[in-house]
Amino acid sequence: MPLSPDQVELFERSRARLEAIAYRLLGSASDAEDAVQDTFLRWQAADRGHVETPEAWLTKVLTNVCLNQLTSARARRETYVGSWLPEPVLAGDRMLGPLDTAEQRESVSMAVLTLLERLSPNERAVYVLREAFGYAHAEIAEILGRTESNCQQTYRRAKQHVAAERARAEVDRATAQKIIAEFLTAANNGEIHRLVELLTDDVRSTADGGGKIPARASITGAMAVAKFLRGLFKPADVKRDLVGGSPAVHVAAANGAPAVVVVIDDRVIGVMSLDVTPDGVAAIHNQVNPDKLARASRQWSATAHGEALFRVW
Repeated sequence: MPLSPDQVELFERSRARLEAIAYRLLGSASDAEDAVQDTFLRWQAADRGHVETPEAWLTKVLTNVCLNQLTSARARRETYVGSWLPEPVLAGDRMLGPLDTAEQRESVSMAVLTLLERLSPNERAVYVLREAFGYAHAEIAEILGRTESNCQQTYRRAKQHVAAERARAEVDRATAQKIIAEFLTAANNGEIHRLVELLTDDVRSTADGGGKIPARASITGAMAVAKFLRGLFKPADVKRDLVGGSPAVHVAAANGAPAVVVVIDDRVIGVMSLDVTPDGVAAIHNQVNPDKLARASRQWSATAHGEALFRVW
């Protein structure tokens, strides 16, 4: 039976929540859109007269679609060129979902999305549904076709794993913005010793170019990262030729936290997410793969933003 207007409207009311769940599960906005569209097609083909709670049915179908995608995505990432990082999402994008609590903001951060890649698909699903959306263990058990006690155990394992990797305390947004601005100024001015002061001793920098943009996969240690950043910000004709001009550097918001957004003519060419702690910048996630910046570019060009901090190169 074709969908009635009310049934289409019901799905559209659920779309933003479904997209937010799918993005956290998959770490890719484009894959999340595909998963939601697949869910819509299944809703269209379902015997809807026997669906007692449509919202719960849609969540269950979407989650299982994402679990299937995660299995195939792991195989694809084995052949991915360089380091794989999640697709960044800028402020105002509904893909971010709820950001009211610290747990919700943490669950969509670049650092945690990267950590979730190390969990099994089921661990990731339980963690996301519980931590970011507050589903009860009984509801998660129904969605995943598992027992409630099994879901509780799975959640504890997943939470312990994430907590062990995220042991450092976070800083408030205003402090993070101030540290990022100082960090960028030092990098642009070539102040290596100031950069070292702003980084933790064990800082790790990871970049994702997808084989399309040159990117250093991983660098560890304050001095090594500081020297890399100085080289990254140092002017060179070859860099301008590669990206088509002199980029504007902004401190904006991505994945619920302050980040560095690098832009040329409203086209986002890089999003640098920094894990800012009271001890300094502990991790840098640099996304420069153009395939993963298309949505960010559309979002950037459609919204107002402040003046650039400076231009590089």
